Amino acid sequence: MTDLKLALKTLIVTACDKECDPASILDDEPLFGSDARLALDSLDALQLSMALQKRFGVRLSDSKETRRILANVANLAAWLEAKR
Repeated sequence: MTDLKLALKTLIVTACDKECDPASILDDEPLFGSDARLALDSLDALQLSMALQKRFGVRLSDSKETRRILANVANLAAWLEAKR
């Protein structure tokens, strides 16, 4: 799971074009919103969902569920593990 989380952090930084060390992102750190350090927005969510589809072959369809899944790396990793 640790390797998956680091891979997801790297994917987030790359897909959303952020200037930060992926390892510095905490597993339960909020990714979206003005209070979040990365301050991802809806365009970032779209880019991230496309990157997840390309890398892992998964689709995020339900918007309410997507918001929960993309809230932090821990939620995203758990969702991906459940999909495998």
